[in-house]
Amino acid sequence: QVQLVESGGGLVQPGGSLRLSCAASGSIFAINALDWYRQAPEKQRELVARITSGGSVYYVDSVKGRFTISRDNAKNTVYLQMNSLKPEDTAVYYCQISTSLTSYWGQGTQVTVSS
Repeated sequence: QVQLVESGGGLVQPGGSLRLSCAASGSIFAINALDWYRQAPEKQRELVARITSGGSVYYVDSVKGRFTISRDNAKNTVYLQMNSLKPEDTAVYYCQISTSLTSYWGQGTQVTVSS
């Protein structure tokens, strides 16, 4: 059974940094992409960053230059380094792993950017 566990969220002041981790357990085959999504209160869930199996990366415009997605295949973990955080980055952050057959989601981790 596949499980994704996110960690690293918390309360940070504007301009601060956090690194989110998403550790996968279980066997996952034919991975297409590793994603980070976020959902702020009363807003739709949005794709923040993606890294494909081939290594291509994508970022939503609002985080370009501030966030970096990376992966450690040996640890089955995907990371999201978030720098220069802004109050509008406040949201629950979710990781997703998509394969050719299905997608797996983590439970989410809260990120709050506030002074």
